Amino acid sequence: MGGKQDGDENEAYGKPVKYDPSFRGPIKNRGCTDIICCVLFFVFILGYIAVGLVAWVYGDPRQVLYPRNSTGAYCGIGVNKDKPYLLYFNIFNCILATNIITVSMNGLQCPTPQVCVSSCPEAAWTVQVNQLSQTVGEVFYTADRNFCLPGVPSDMIVHESLTEELCPSFLLPSTPALGRCFPWPNSTLPELSGISNTSVSEGISGLLDKINARDISIKIFEDFAHSWYWILVGLGVALVLSLLFILLLRLVAGPLVLVLILGVLGVLAYGIYHCWKEYRVLRDEGASINQLGFTTNLSAYRSVQETWLAALIVLAVLEGILLLMLIFLRQRIRIAIALLTEASKAVGQMMSTMFYPLVTFVLLLICIAYWAMTALYLATSGQPQYVLWAPNVSAPGCESVLVNESCDPMQDQPVNSSCPGLTCVFQSYLSKGVAQRSLFNLQIYGVLGLFWTLNWVLALGQCVMAGAFASFYWAFHKPQDIPTFPLSAAFIRTIRYHTGSLAFGALILTIVQIVRVIFEYIDHKLRGAQNPVTRCIMCCFKCCLWCLEKFIKFLNRNAYIMIAVYGKNFCVSAKNAFMLLMRNIVRVVVLDKVTDLLLFFGKLLVVGGVGVLSFFFFTGRIQGLGKDFENPQLNYYWLPIMTSIVGAYVIASGFFSVFGMCVDTLFLCFLEDLERNDGSLDRPYYMSKSLLKILGKKNEAPARDKKRKK
Repeated sequence: MGGKQDGDENEAYGKPVKYDPSFRGPIKNRGCTDIICCVLFFVFILGYIAVGLVAWVYGDPRQVLYPRNSTGAYCGIGVNKDKPYLLYFNIFNCILATNIITVSMNGLQCPTPQVCVSSCPEAAWTVQVNQLSQTVGEVFYTADRNFCLPGVPSDMIVHESLTEELCPSFLLPSTPALGRCFPWPNSTLPELSGISNTSVSEGISGLLDKINARDISIKIFEDFAHSWYWILVGLGVALVLSLLFILLLRLVAGPLVLVLILGVLGVLAYGIYHCWKEYRVLRDEGASINQLGFTTNLSAYRSVQETWLAALIVLAVLEGILLLMLIFLRQRIRIAIALLTEASKAVGQMMSTMFYPLVTFVLLLICIAYWAMTALYLATSGQPQYVLWAPNVSAPGCESVLVNESCDPMQDQPVNSSCPGLTCVFQSYLSKGVAQRSLFNLQIYGVLGLFWTLNWVLALGQCVMAGAFASFYWAFHKPQDIPTFPLSAAFIRTIRYHTGSLAFGALILTIVQIVRVIFEYIDHKLRGAQNPVTRCIMCCFKCCLWCLEKFIKFLNRNAYIMIAVYGKNFCVSAKNAFMLLMRNIVRVVVLDKVTDLLLFFGKLLVVGGVGVLSFFFFTGRIQGLGKDFENPQLNYYWLPIMTSIVGAYVIASGFFSVFGMCVDTLFLCFLEDLERNDGSLDRPYYMSKSLLKILGKKNEAPARDKKRKK
């Protein structure tokens, strides 16, 4: 009866792989897989390129990169190449009448005349009463105040130019920020009619706090210029530490895993001791949850004994589970350690795989850069619209003026003697036209293209490395039987035959990720209006989607390994990988957790080491290094530190992702080796001697070969 149940269970997860005498690793004679999805992917890429062309034809990123003056010309390029800054005649029209953040997000467009200038004003100045009857040339041009609109004649009376807002009535000491002249917040301001100095100072300070990014960017650039070679040294240290850790795994993988497991046991034991200590103190004081009652202040629960008792129970249960796993699953853990050692040998035999993440990184960078440029060009595809504006439409003489009527800033500014201050200002970007009407759909297409291409590039890297490492495992005599260029051969096979399968798996993952993004967006928009029930439902949906994404990534990863070995389509490969893993579920769980713990420790070692070293160096706490090794003088010492840490994490992730892919590939090959072969002369195992020793198995074939040689 028991045998029948075991047979039924095996049938539920498929039949074990049968022995095939012709199988010698990744199959070379294979055909194209998932052709329909391959064609769909190429058609989509052509459409993605078409979207980029449409964006390039209709878009103009200069609208974002450069400010426009009142005539619609850009500052800093073209005829205004020597005039990179934009000066507002009366910037307080936008500071005092409009929300500062709103102004910043709308391109800093203010309802006041604007002119391109070569430099911002350095001193405060205002038109005096006796200067109103003088000419523009005498008051502005002769005194080197070239801040009037282009084309204002020098013989025009100053009073007339101020009435028509062709010249500014005052100047403030300014500093350039985002290509625009913004007044200094602590400067002495002239007396301005209708504007108090207090409101001016507050408005300027708030505006500069929000948008003074140009000065920060200059300081950041200076810091990078002074510290870039030291950052490269830190990244080199991260590279060396990653290689040393992998070498350490090859030499002492068993003791290292043992130290990690004992460390986790020690941390849990200390947690149990600390919880017991806190619980005993609160128990003696009589602090109970009955006295506290229900409260939304979660920090208050730390002062009751039941909280520490619950934490004590949870930690004790985890400690017990881990101890039981060590006792009953010690054989599985030994297999995991042996596979880790074998993975280190495989990486050592094929060092080119360690640098393949650079290829993946470059391809990912190209995908992100193309999407970013396409999105930028699409966002600036509309032509700017200009409308008439007056500072006070209720003033006498302005009743007949059609405010908000379209106008052309390239022509002369509108002059209306009955409505002073009437001018042509920027309103928005035109939303008419084929590209503009479909702007939202094109942006959605671009986002879908970003996710799909990124996932395809990652899938390509996984499948290529799986093919290389599988050729290592299925080489009976290592390293003699390993192909000459296993990585290049795996790359060519993957691109030639399995582009459609990779696109299929990437598309499934992309759909789930897009749905997750949509739910995150809806949750963000409705966060203020949600009741507890709605919030709970939304949280459950997000949690389910997160779990689904993790499962699909796990399934895709193993499917790509099967594709690299057998060359079958995505669905068959995913099914075979899943069934194989389910037939060995205990080994899967143990290996996955041991590998994750080890790789986490490796990343922590590399990133922590580089971070600590960078902190002590850039803060000048390492003394006696000599003049050539002094820390540079920086504006923000944390900037190179954070750059070194992020770079170290990227390098460590690249190295350990290769190692993790190697472990997963060898593990699947190991499971199939157990099902295919039995160690006999006709069906010898391909696994290493250490794995054979742990499993209590042996190969008869090597012994027979030795006898034949004698």
